[in-house]
Amino acid sequence: MIANTHSVPRRLAARLASFLGGRSRSLALLLCLIAQAPAQALDAPPTVSNLDLQRYLGTWYEIAAYPQSFQRGCVASRADYSLRSDGTLDVLNRCRKERLDGEWKEARGNARVVGPGKLKVSFFWPFEGDYWVLALDADYRWVLVGGPNYDYLWILSRTPQLDAATYSAITTRAAALGYPLSPLQKTLQAKD
Repeated sequence: MIANTHSVPRRLAARLASFLGGRSRSLALLLCLIAQAPAQALDAPPTVSNLDLQRYLGTWYEIAAYPQSFQRGCVASRADYSLRSDGTLDVLNRCRKERLDGEWKEARGNARVVGPGKLKVSFFWPFEGDYWVLALDADYRWVLVGGPNYDYLWILSRTPQLDAATYSAITTRAAALGYPLSPLQKTLQAKD
């Protein structure tokens, strides 16, 4: 037997209306129906189709990112990628604690390609995270990385500093893909 999907919201609305002193029964019903409606899912962003892992290897400096709990207190953040014999990547994420001369903090992991411009990264087996290359400079000087849920975003560069025009173009691209820019925070890096 299939339950009437409107019966639960109607009962909740009746209780809410009773709580409101009998007024606004239709408003209470509307609020209950809205609360039950599934959130509109955003389409997953497109990724680059031609990621060359050999060119991607090496050091990338974090220019800006959405704040993440595992990066709390980090400055001078960077990632180093190297190729393993089995075709997967070694990942070494490093940052300084609190200050540019602070103690190094690091995390080692691995990554594997799962599709065009899409990698799965793991720092704690068996947990993996999505690492999607959303935009990439033709000369591999900068990259925009995010994921399908729009809950994280990184702007990385081959150098610790990125010129303002390039940074603006990358953030414009991120916004066009549907990533909100308000959570994006610049990362303190040493001057070149």
